[in-house]
Amino acid sequence: MRRNGFTLLELLFVLTIVALLAGIAVPMFGSSIDRARESALKEDLRAFRKAIDDYYADAGKYPDEISALIQKRYLRSIPPDPITDKRDSWIYVREESERGQGGIIDVRIDSDQSGSDGRPYREW
Repeated sequence: MRRNGFTLLELLFVLTIVALLAGIAVPMFGSSIDRARESALKEDLRAFRKAIDDYYADAGKYPDEISALIQKRYLRSIPPDPITDKRDSWIYVREESERGQGGIIDVRIDSDQSGSDGRPYREW
């Protein structure tokens, strides 16, 4: 009499193959998320810097506050930092003048983490 079904050895063999494939796929998935976050960070920094440069070209000075870029419609809103997922982790670099702090000339993020190229995010 023949029974239908799988033997314990066949099931263990299939489960081993599935575990090996999952072990290969999970690290690849994790690194793709990191690459996507880095790409979003690069795009956000590019948009901030372009908006600051456009504001300077139009007004002849750098914005005193980042909200000026939103009010004048150079930016729609302040995006959340893709690394920390917070809107308040942006660092606004100001120009130095004889009278003290000037307008915002650059934007960076406040993170101690490093990118896939080995450079810290705050140096991007």
